[in-house]
Amino acid sequence: MEPVISVTIIDREGKPHALVAPTDMNLNIMEICKIYELPVEGTCGGMALCASCQCYLESDTILPERSEAELAMLDEVFYVKDNSRLGCQIRITNEIDGIVLRLAPK
Repeated sequence: MEPVISVTIIDREGKPHALVAPTDMNLNIMEICKIYELPVEGTCGGMALCASCQCYLESDTILPERSEAELAMLDEVFYVKDNSRLGCQIRITNEIDGIVLRLAPK
């Protein structure tokens, strides 16, 4: 398996960004967005406590179920949709190669 996957992030202006993410560093989507300097705050450091990395899953990628912490945080924020996820809770693995996510409004 390749040590990198492709990730597409659609920013808040609707522009897609094709990113390459390493699978061998235990990173998550929020961290990849920050590495590429996309406008994701991640103020809680990836603990599912702030929702500043909320995004919408726009591909058919199968993700693990939302944790209780992720569900609780999404229950407290605006702009939540059925496909809302916290980027900090989506690990970079080979299984999500080709994922497409859209950043939620601030």
